[in-house]
Amino acid sequence: MIRDSLFLSPEQSMIQRFLSLNWVLVILLCCVMAVGVIALYSAGGGDLNKWAGNHFVRFMFGLGIMMIIAMVDVKWWYRVAWPFYIGVFILLILVEIMGHIGMGAQRWINLGFIQLQPSELMKIAVIMCLARHFHGAGPEQTRRLTFLIVPAAIIIAPVGLVMLQPDLGTALMILMAGAGLVFIAGAPLWIFISGIAAVLTAIPIGWQLMHDYQRQRVLTFLDPESDPLGAGYHITQSKIALGSGGMYGKGFMQGTQSRLNFLPEKQTDFIFTLYAEEWGLVGGIALLVLFALIFIVCLRIALRCRHNFGRYLAAGLTINYSLHIYINIAMVMGLIPVVGVPLPMISHGGTAMLACLAGFGLIMSCHVYRHSKVTR
Repeated sequence: MIRDSLFLSPEQSMIQRFLSLNWVLVILLCCVMAVGVIALYSAGGGDLNKWAGNHFVRFMFGLGIMMIIAMVDVKWWYRVAWPFYIGVFILLILVEIMGHIGMGAQRWINLGFIQLQPSELMKIAVIMCLARHFHGAGPEQTRRLTFLIVPAAIIIAPVGLVMLQPDLGTALMILMAGAGLVFIAGAPLWIFISGIAAVLTAIPIGWQLMHDYQRQRVLTFLDPESDPLGAGYHITQSKIALGSGGMYGKGFMQGTQSRLNFLPEKQTDFIFTLYAEEWGLVGGIALLVLFALIFIVCLRIALRCRHNFGRYLAAGLTINYSLHIYINIAMVMGLIPVVGVPLPMISHGGTAMLACLAGFGLIMSCHVYRHSKVTR
């Protein structure tokens, strides 16, 4: 009975559902993963066991989870949206109580076999809850301020907890992805204009509430050359690596900035810099084309879905995926301050990888069950 309710519809069997997965998306994700393995192999100095091997194993495990999620009827994901959100919210609270401290922040829960980062799961939980809330709502409802109180609470509550860790980058990701979905759902434009105006007005207060390292990141962004061997070291070396790659790059495992360990965090936040130094502008554009193709496929899934929950869920997760790419690449190029956002399926990281693939699994569930009737 449980098997039927989760995986099957009256019309198709599980095998048919498996065959109806979006295999173009699966192939594109595998291509991006391959780029990640190559980059991490280079970052590890040719040692497969350092980062690249773990990255591949995590992807294959996550790929299996993604396919299982994709074959679960989207109606079931509609039902568990709130329980999932509440569960992850409790995990965020537990992070404050018993979280593992690393790199000056308290963001992880040690499960033994993995360092779980609940904030990564919260990105998905917020999108799921917002999609459920707006499902079945007409244009008149979405324009009402009272109707938008619940979406505001869904977004702001976890943002506040994540800020306490402190993790400004992830908090901004949750805020922007959530706001993007609220905008797509039809919320009035004046709300967003008012919100931006309020943020600009509160900048002096926010500056005082920021941690010292966060203020230093902003100052470094404005003038990285003021302290090239201190706070500005990361972004200065990143720019040197990007520029030295030229048109075609220095060649695989020939990047001097990474090989001589001038480039910091080369396996995580600054992985795109390492890749661009070795493969040049051409390689960087090729990777961006891969990302763009994934975006187009996911957006097409959202547009073809026959129910609002699927449309909003797929669109919101696509926004979240796209923000990761934009913020990470803009960060390593010096266009925005360094905020610690990984590059999807390229950067080394366990929870981030699994959360990313789980999100794509939900998008594919919207594709497989695009004709389902999701009722409130």
